Amino acid sequence: MQSPDQSPAWIPATSATRDGSSLTLAFKNFGIDFTGKLSADSASIEGTFTQGGAPFPLKLTRIKDDSELEVHRPQDPVKPYPYRSEDVAYPGKAAGVTLAATLTVPPGKGPFPAVLLIVGSGPHDRDESLLGHKPFLVLSDYLTRKGIVVLRADKRGVGKSTGDYATATTADFASDAEAGVRFLKTRPEVDAHKIGLIGHSEGAIIAPMAAVADHDVAFVVMLAGSGVPGDQIIVEQGRLIAMASGESKDKADADSEKERETLKIVETEKDPVALRDLLGAKLATEGVPDAQVAAQIKALTSPWMRYFLTYDPATALRKLTVPVLALSGSLDLQVPPAQNLPPIRAALAANTHAEIDEPPGLNHLFQTAKTGSPAEYGQIEETMSPVALDKIASWILKQ
Repeated sequence: MQSPDQSPAWIPATSATRDGSSLTLAFKNFGIDFTGKLSADSASIEGTFTQGGAPFPLKLTRIKDDSELEVHRPQDPVKPYPYRSEDVAYPGKAAGVTLAATLTVPPGKGPFPAVLLIVGSGPHDRDESLLGHKPFLVLSDYLTRKGIVVLRADKRGVGKSTGDYATATTADFASDAEAGVRFLKTRPEVDAHKIGLIGHSEGAIIAPMAAVADHDVAFVVMLAGSGVPGDQIIVEQGRLIAMASGESKDKADADSEKERETLKIVETEKDPVALRDLLGAKLATEGVPDAQVAAQIKALTSPWMRYFLTYDPATALRKLTVPVLALSGSLDLQVPPAQNLPPIRAALAANTHAEIDEPPGLNHLFQTAKTGSPAEYGQIEETMSPVALDKIASWILKQ
């Protein structure tokens, strides 16, 4: 299976069962299953795709020509590039983790300033591929053309990187970022005193954590970063996206309150058995079908979720003394600027080298958008606004 809106990686099924026209596929490591019916002419399979306990109708259709799948992404760079691109690999901090990555190096003698790109939440590859877009491919191309070495890696357990993605937390991904900085220090093309981090979404939580741990990091760029714990992010993003999708404010508020209650159970109950029982009872009262309860409980109690819900990003931000650029699009509904920029400003108040900006009309991916709804991401041809690209590059070069 490949889900292009989440990752270009092909994921093997953990089990596949067919009984006549009925088909069931499971991808246990990612909390995914699909049940469907094969059509009489074998041209399509219509059914339900469930991920993290959330069901979606899905019809799979046999295609005759790969061109049917092409989307127009005019910012994707076209080879040959005016710089060197090299596939590399380096050990992670944890045992069993080897990170596969791409290093792009400007022409010329160097040494050059360098950045490590850190992807957001989810099983992302080095390009942070989603919905036909490759934001980190576009960003790395832009920065390398400006004279900056760029390293971007597949997340642990994704693409060509080894390690267990399913059990990793934000702190684990921060240790992977530290490994990326260590690798950059070994490269003769890189000025070891001018290595910075650029993180997007969860990556913008990870970047300050890694910069605090490694005092050789020279600067941090936070793209759509959060300033409050994850439980607040999840509740508010759900409320805003629901309203952007046409739901009434009253209904969205009521649903967000239910979400808040559920997350509070996850945060407060430490006994695993009691937690499963409490969540099962809560989800049942909310009308969640029995078949989906187990998957939702698994998603809610994963190591990543339990860490993310309670970690306060301001903890690391207050310790940062290096230059910081924090950008948040005014139409970002996933990490809303109204919720997050004030605490980011407060946490960075003592940092005289911090700059915080809210570029107007940009969504969570820094695309020029109309409403900011995630439903627009794949419909917009632009992968990343030239305004955002220029701001990031010019700020880094200024440092």
